Amino acid sequence: MIVGVLIGYYVPGVQESFETVQFASVSVPIAIGLLIMMYPVLCKVQYERMPSILMTKQVWIQMAISIFLNWVVGPIIMTALAWATLPDLPEFRTGVVMVGLARCIAMVFIWNHLAGGDADYCAMLVCVNSIFQIALFSPYSVLFINIVPSWFGAPTDDAINVDIWPVAQSVLIYLGIPLAAGIVTRFGFMCTMGRSWYEKNFLPYVGPWALIGLLYTIVVMFANQGHQIIEHIGSVFRVAVPLFVYFVLMFFIPFFGLKAIGMPYELVVTQSFTAGSNNFELAIAVAVGTYGINSQQALAATIGPLIEVPVLLALTYVALHLQKKMNWSSRSPHFTVNTKDEESR
Repeated sequence: MIVGVLIGYYVPGVQESFETVQFASVSVPIAIGLLIMMYPVLCKVQYERMPSILMTKQVWIQMAISIFLNWVVGPIIMTALAWATLPDLPEFRTGVVMVGLARCIAMVFIWNHLAGGDADYCAMLVCVNSIFQIALFSPYSVLFINIVPSWFGAPTDDAINVDIWPVAQSVLIYLGIPLAAGIVTRFGFMCTMGRSWYEKNFLPYVGPWALIGLLYTIVVMFANQGHQIIEHIGSVFRVAVPLFVYFVLMFFIPFFGLKAIGMPYELVVTQSFTAGSNNFELAIAVAVGTYGINSQQALAATIGPLIEVPVLLALTYVALHLQKKMNWSSRSPHFTVNTKDEESR
């Protein structure tokens, strides 16, 4: 992150170079990094087991919990925090709320992978929340940015009017492309080379790509916003407060709540990161398209991932520490992890 900021601030023309080619309002270098980061993780998902997994009652209960956390608890908490900490900065407040409304479809895979969560379970939750994102992001934007504040006497924001297509486009790009690549790769190689070759040779080969993609994305992301961070350092700290509190709350509420009812660690940590992560690509794209690239709303949305990345990375280490320190129930028989994967972790 430090290297990225220094590059963005001292190397001339870095941001302009990133903006020359856009991919759904996100620079191509960032998009490439995200796709490379997600591909190895999605290659490990056992898609062939999905039909039998979806036949269990437990899975549908957990999906309902995820939907409740992501589409009821999350937006309410982010909106409340934005109004509590940014009452005098309406433009920044709007950008923060937009971050809270965009549920994660990309980086949650890498946080879940690093923390030892269940990849199959994570893929299902992300797919379900992506469907809800397409349907709800537009009306939720109007509800939480315009209608709800008007109940408390705040002025309405008539500029917000999000079409469904930009939301669907974001989902198709950042989830659809790597998901399709993972499915084709898994079934293609398993049919031609066999499961043993795929798990012993191919997965270990592409596995490191995830961390390389993550590090590359972080450097590019912070380099792209280096000038913005330095020139608006005061606003960055103001916006960081609600975002930091939000990420921590949305991680620990499901973490300790589901732990208390006896859920195994692998499923608890997957739920926690799914609830605590956000789709910054969508939030930035909508903020830029609605208010302009130089708007305070777009700057606030851009600050979102700059806070999310270090906070969730720290929470990954916290989760791994709590895995060792706390007593956990045994795994559900419907969610199994390859023994060699566990040993490698």
